[in-house]
Amino acid sequence: MPSSDPYHLSKPPDSHVDESDSDLEIDLEELDPQANDPTNHQQQSEQRPPPPSIALRNLRMGGLRRGAKRNGYGELGRSRDRNDEDADALLRHDYSVSSATHDEDAGLLSEHGGGGRMRTSSGRRRRSFASDGLRNISMKLPSFMSGDQSSHSEEQEQEEDDPSSSRLVAVGSSQSTRFPPNIISNAKYTAWSFLPVTLYNEFSFFFNLYFLLVALSQAIPALRIGYLSTYVAPLAFVLFITLAKEAYDDIERRRRDNEANSEEYTVLQFEDPGASLGINRPRRKMKSSHTRKGSKRLGIEQETDRLSDIQEEEEQAEGQGLRNLPASYVSEISKKSRDLKVGDVLKLTKGHRVPADVIILKCLTHESSANKEAEEEVPAKEEVLLLDHVEDDGAGEGSSKNAETSTENDNKGAEGSSSGETFIRTDQLDGETDWKLRLASPLSQNLGTEELVRLRVTAGKPDKRVNEFVGTLELLPSRQDVMSGAAYNPREGDDIKAAPLSIDNTAWANTVIASNATTLAVIVYTGPQTRSALSTSPSRSKTGLLEYEINSLTKILCFLTLFLSIVLVALEGFSTAKGNVWYVKIMRFLVLFSTIVPISLRVNLDLGKSVYSWFIQRDPGIPGAVVRTSTIPEDLGRIEYLLSDKTGTLTQNEMEMKKIHVGTVSYANEAMDEVATYVKQGFNLSSSASSASLALATPSSAYSAANVGATRTRREIGSRVRDVVLALALCHNVTPTSEEDENGQTVNSYQASSPDEIAIVKWTESVGLRLAHRDRKNIVLESAETGRPVVKVRILDIFPFTSEGKRMGIIVQFYEKLQPGNPSLGSSEIWFYQKGADTVMSSIVAANDWLDEETANMAREGLRTLVVGRKRLSLKEYQEFSAKHHEASLAISGREANMQAVVSQYLEHNLELLGVTGVEDKLQKDVKPSLELLRNAGIKIWMLTGDKVETARCVAVSSKLVARGQYIHTIAKLRRKDGAQDNLDLLRSKTDSCLLIDGESLAMYLTHFRREFISVAVLLPTVVACRCSPTQKAEVAKLIKEYTKKRVCCIGDGGNDVSMIQAADVGVGIVGKEGRQASLAADFSIEQFHHLTKLLVWHGRNSYKRSAKLAQFVIHRGLIIAVCQTMYSIALKFEPEGLYKDWLMVGYATVYTAFPVLSLVLDKDVDEDLANLYPELYKELTSGSSLSYRTFFVWVFVSIYQGCLIQGLSQVLTGVDGPRMLAVSYTVLVLNELLMVAIEITTWHWVMVVSIVGTFLMYIVSIPFLGGYFDLKFVLTLGFLWRVAAIAAISLIPTYAAKVIRRTMKPPSYRKVQGI
Repeated sequence: MPSSDPYHLSKPPDSHVDESDSDLEIDLEELDPQANDPTNHQQQSEQRPPPPSIALRNLRMGGLRRGAKRNGYGELGRSRDRNDEDADALLRHDYSVSSATHDEDAGLLSEHGGGGRMRTSSGRRRRSFASDGLRNISMKLPSFMSGDQSSHSEEQEQEEDDPSSSRLVAVGSSQSTRFPPNIISNAKYTAWSFLPVTLYNEFSFFFNLYFLLVALSQAIPALRIGYLSTYVAPLAFVLFITLAKEAYDDIERRRRDNEANSEEYTVLQFEDPGASLGINRPRRKMKSSHTRKGSKRLGIEQETDRLSDIQEEEEQAEGQGLRNLPASYVSEISKKSRDLKVGDVLKLTKGHRVPADVIILKCLTHESSANKEAEEEVPAKEEVLLLDHVEDDGAGEGSSKNAETSTENDNKGAEGSSSGETFIRTDQLDGETDWKLRLASPLSQNLGTEELVRLRVTAGKPDKRVNEFVGTLELLPSRQDVMSGAAYNPREGDDIKAAPLSIDNTAWANTVIASNATTLAVIVYTGPQTRSALSTSPSRSKTGLLEYEINSLTKILCFLTLFLSIVLVALEGFSTAKGNVWYVKIMRFLVLFSTIVPISLRVNLDLGKSVYSWFIQRDPGIPGAVVRTSTIPEDLGRIEYLLSDKTGTLTQNEMEMKKIHVGTVSYANEAMDEVATYVKQGFNLSSSASSASLALATPSSAYSAANVGATRTRREIGSRVRDVVLALALCHNVTPTSEEDENGQTVNSYQASSPDEIAIVKWTESVGLRLAHRDRKNIVLESAETGRPVVKVRILDIFPFTSEGKRMGIIVQFYEKLQPGNPSLGSSEIWFYQKGADTVMSSIVAANDWLDEETANMAREGLRTLVVGRKRLSLKEYQEFSAKHHEASLAISGREANMQAVVSQYLEHNLELLGVTGVEDKLQKDVKPSLELLRNAGIKIWMLTGDKVETARCVAVSSKLVARGQYIHTIAKLRRKDGAQDNLDLLRSKTDSCLLIDGESLAMYLTHFRREFISVAVLLPTVVACRCSPTQKAEVAKLIKEYTKKRVCCIGDGGNDVSMIQAADVGVGIVGKEGRQASLAADFSIEQFHHLTKLLVWHGRNSYKRSAKLAQFVIHRGLIIAVCQTMYSIALKFEPEGLYKDWLMVGYATVYTAFPVLSLVLDKDVDEDLANLYPELYKELTSGSSLSYRTFFVWVFVSIYQGCLIQGLSQVLTGVDGPRMLAVSYTVLVLNELLMVAIEITTWHWVMVVSIVGTFLMYIVSIPFLGGYFDLKFVLTLGFLWRVAAIAAISLIPTYAAKVIRRTMKPPSYRKVQGI
């Protein structure tokens, strides 16, 4: 069969420049205004004689000459009458302006850009352009000379896209509708929304709003106490810190988004044949073989540039059938992902991430070197880019065989075209590990690349359903018809071809091309309208649980402040005298007691969060960790539910053949060497064997005589091993491919829709039998050692794997020797091989006593089992089956069922059982111990995956997510409500079981039994949900949060996990092999699943414990000064006078206590080894005991006790008012806080020592500067020192003693594990 010519890069033919003095001529009537009247156009064209003509060159202006290089005469037709199709074709396309070195214009005649399938009725002669075509043109010289104006008006005409309606997409051309840009954005804010949103979030917290009101009250003179800056500056500082942190986090998200949006892609640019070629760009051009052949016959058009010859040339084209110019010339340009638009044609190769939702147009194989037989107009230096067609017997190169398309491919094989198949990986979209076969529509696959601009795609409105798509592909006569959009009306004789589009013709954003072939695809949905974006919930600002708890405590403190103020005013009496109004005094008291709700609390907590984030990112045990949301590290210590993806998170998505059982013997690990020995003997694969003299092996050929000395049992085992290896090497849908690596060496690899099959074929190669070649008709196996073909079969039928059937089969005929052509059906053996799940194969294979036991053993190990069987068919049996099967395939109704019934009747019974294989889905590093540790920490783990039920079950077992012997209750394909309730009742009685549920059943529960389902599910230790859509994953996370009010953590690595991650309280993204979508959208990014244990058990614990201690200490610090103020006001007969004013108030909250209190973020109660050794310590954190109402009121009591003693004794020992009392009271207050920090520290750090000692020394040094507040002479006396020491001792010793007694009587858990 002759192969078709490949596509070549080429340049459009240059316009020939006529150096003669003759001018192009134009009818005078063109300038007659009457010609623009459509009503009399027909009469004028019929009745009037041909008018005189003038030289067109006389109409040219300097502007036209200057603009010739960019506009061409194609601009003449901008304002033409749309009904004149000939003028349309000629003026828009068929003229081109010469290159930069010439100013002369030359025209090329073609009909609709070439390739347009225009038909005219036999009884109608086409109107000549020269005779009356130009009469309908309104000729406004200034406007037709300016290409810029027309392009500008084109942009103005673009309509906004309506997302609720379907769309028309012109392939490779600009669109009449403006669609959204192709931009990925995980940012939470825009430049306009940043301030409003962040300020709203800040003041939605009660204590921020409280301080805003206090600061505003200082603008009223009657309420002012001290400096205004004392109250305004702290609030402004807090807001500045918070807003700066939010801005930094969002800028980092934008920076990472920008990396993804800047990814370069190759886009095909389609230029009109009539467009100017003067602008030289460094681009590669593509042109197909039939265009090159046609261009040789265009000598007449290329040798003339006279409009006066056009009529003659049209008649000549009609009479002789000249080939047309192509619809476009194709060049390659590079575009960033953000610049891609709807209608752009992408060139994608293996490993490319698809940047937008696309329709696959062509799948083309590569050619390694340039074609030596290029046509004359193709420069030798230009390389061959694409092959449109491959030979029939070379179909194994760059494409894969699939039974579902075999009939279609056989039909196309006669034309020598490639099958248009490609594989994509969708694990980043839906979590499924199997590769998906995608097909180019035959309408576009068999079309020249330069003719793709004649295609128009009709697609539905943007939709989030990733498994559904309905559309239409149309081939119109010309590019202009395509670009006219919905305004296009088919003309008489137009040949319009259409083909349906389905999900099989698509590749959604974030999928990855897996085939070696080059794929050309047109973008139909971009940016926020892609399937992955629609399945992703928008980013939201997350607030930690600790923040809400502190917010509720703050309300209590505020109520306490109001109560205290009213009580103090009431004790004096509600006076209304002038200057002593009671409500003004209450307001002044509220301002004085504002320290009870400390503004510095937010500053300290935010600084603490930054420190925790720094620790996480610098931890050498979690390399590559990134904190993207620094506001919620404390929540890492409060997780009770972990929702995990499977593919790429728990598993590596790499399959490995681990075990094979042949009935009496099981082989695994090192025993595989023995299998290789049996294979070598069974197929006579020794390197000394002569390839010329040996016949091919068949199942019936005798076992090799190399085993003469072996026992009979060993020979039988060897024969069984040989048979099962042969079956596994033939019964699959794998295609071998070869490609060059970085070093230029050829590397063999395999392509298939299932990684299981690839693992099995790789295993057969490792034991000596390599898959060398596969196409639609044949499979060739060769020796892995010598490369000699040992088995060749003819493929008669394939029965592909389906999720319902759970099995796949193949009927093959064995070649007995290498020979050209196919053997006749009766000349050699015909065998039926089948493999599938043990649940369906157990009833198909012959009776045996070991299958059930062995598959159960493998399943307990978490291996994915496949049962392999075979059956020999006689010629008569096969012919009878084939006839019946063909007859069933023609049925209109019940076709699939009828075909399956024929297969079951003739093939699927009494198969010879050959063996059982066990394939392992490799787990990520340390997944098993990590899951066990997290379970012991009290975290309930759910696995949500888009993969199949069987796969999910195997991984749940192999990862020890399900304990050995634990009952797994499976709910699949549930459609009836009555059955749903029965399953829930069963689970209520078995709360120690694992629930395995598929997406269809889950959707039914979430719709009809939402509360009932979640109430039962949260009781179970493990839930596995498979076939989940991204939306379902997010819905499950939200449902758990709403029902349990517990903290939920979601972890994943793919684009399909983004919704779940964003819906969770804490989202953790793993940097996946194929993309960073999950990592970019997550709050925390890690590189391995096992890093999660350290993130939660160590960093989460420390963050929560430290922040809880820090928050309570800051509250204590503010409350104690308020108590002192209360004692002072009581002594002053309830007057609202400030005790510590101005600098004393500001200094107390900043330089005198801030650093020691903040150093508590370095405290830790246990070391990392103990935290990992006793994960039960983590379980205590989830109860929130570190910051609860009990601990809060303990600190309130301590604050009241210490405040009353400090201020009361100061007033008793030095007098109520005066600088002496202030010096003693303030000094004891500062010393008390420093020593309280020291008492609270569990594990000392050198920074803590420096901050406490340094702060105390700083206070001592600053006392001489406080002469405006203190009596400095009194400070230097012994009386000052003993008063300070005595008051501090009475304040601190009872507090410390109570803490020691409590630890001794009821030690905390961390003390128990430390042995203290």
